[in-house]
Amino acid sequence: MPLAVPSSSMATTSSAREDGDGGVPDDGIADEEGSPNRKRALLAVAPFLALGLADVVLLLGWGIEPLWAFVILPPILFCSVLAWIVFSTDFLTDRT
Repeated sequence: MPLAVPSSSMATTSSAREDGDGGVPDDGIADEEGSPNRKRALLAVAPFLALGLADVVLLLGWGIEPLWAFVILPPILFCSVLAWIVFSTDFLTDRT
């Protein structure tokens, strides 16, 4: 036996999913409006990436063996990429 659902509850359910953009459901996927998040992420991470790369160049300039200078490069790149992902996806907006 099929369940009869009143039309007024259907309207409430569908409008609860809308984010006010003309009936587009808010499913958490960034669209064209989400692209400035990547720019904001780049602006937030770039100074720290530049400092890390400058540190590598400074160590190479001091005459240290290149192997030891490049040992610190993977953690710098990993932290920069991780921070970029967090800022670009707005991972922290729900947790503050």
